[in-house]
Amino acid sequence: MVASFFTAFDPELKITVREGKVFDPNVAVFKQVRTLSEIEIWTETLEENAMVQYKDRQAMAVIKGVDDNFKQLTSIDSLLYGTGEFILHDEVVDYGILGVELISELGTGLQFVDPLQVYAPKRNVRVNMANPSASFNRDYLFSPGAVFIVNQQKYDASYILTSLDFARRLFSYDTEVSAIELKLKPDADLDAVQKKISRILGDGFSVQNRYEQQADVFRIMEIEKFISYLFLTFILAISCFNVIGSLSMLILDKREDVDTLRNLGADDRLIARIFLFEGRMISVFGALAGILLGLLLCFLQQHFGIISLGGGGSFVVDAYPVSVHFTDVLLVFVTVIGVGFLSVWYPVRYLTRRLLKK
Repeated sequence: MVASFFTAFDPELKITVREGKVFDPNVAVFKQVRTLSEIEIWTETLEENAMVQYKDRQAMAVIKGVDDNFKQLTSIDSLLYGTGEFILHDEVVDYGILGVELISELGTGLQFVDPLQVYAPKRNVRVNMANPSASFNRDYLFSPGAVFIVNQQKYDASYILTSLDFARRLFSYDTEVSAIELKLKPDADLDAVQKKISRILGDGFSVQNRYEQQADVFRIMEIEKFISYLFLTFILAISCFNVIGSLSMLILDKREDVDTLRNLGADDRLIARIFLFEGRMISVFGALAGILLGLLLCFLQQHFGIISLGGGGSFVVDAYPVSVHFTDVLLVFVTVIGVGFLSVWYPVRYLTRRLLKK
């Protein structure tokens, strides 16, 4: 679900430099990459922080200058809201498409009349304390009558899309870019092309797919999932005391049967194995029953949304999202069996020795 938000804004592949912020895309090695037959769209972008001001309100923003073919690179049209369209510049002015939260912070509205003032410090120039404004580049962006909504604060609260020429002029660059964003042809193998480009560019550049571009977000989600697994495993270990209690009562209740088995020639080891098998049967049937009930709950949640998030429609989805994976089901089964077997092994051996003395 989270990936679906990113894929409408992030490119399939993104080339960045490992050291520094910008690089020159006109060197020979990039010309070699550009000739690859698997590449359909090649877009150069320049991304940098700046201060924006609208009337008496100010905010820090990320100015992202893009080529005119950025519309073909991503599904940006699916994120636009308003009466305008995706346009970056014309013969007279440059346009800025703001995130919806940044629009709210600045109070510009969907289509602002006054131009948006953008300030960026001049490169390699010391700040003149007597006249600080002389140390900044200032330019203006106008409204195309549209905003974008990605439903991710990283973009909605700080990003402004504009033309690449405007960004270079504002940040005092000539041909430099901060990234090259690529869209591949439909029949291209993403992993193979990514490895091929990495080999051509060498260790000085990073080639990332969409998941790697948002590695922090997905890493946090994986950590949350792992912490949930640890907590539930701890709860499982505590619940195993119920199994120990049940086995204790069973051993006490079967004293007469144990005496009968001893008279038939059974030793303490065989008797302990019988009760140990009983405890393992409880773990196995408990694991199977729990997994079946869990899968049923997931099925009902996916189709009927029985667990609602609430919030009066303020969330992206109304019901708690669920995705079932075979590896997770297998991990749960192995965990329950493992914890269950370990929890009954020592108690059974101890109880059969103490409670079933001859």
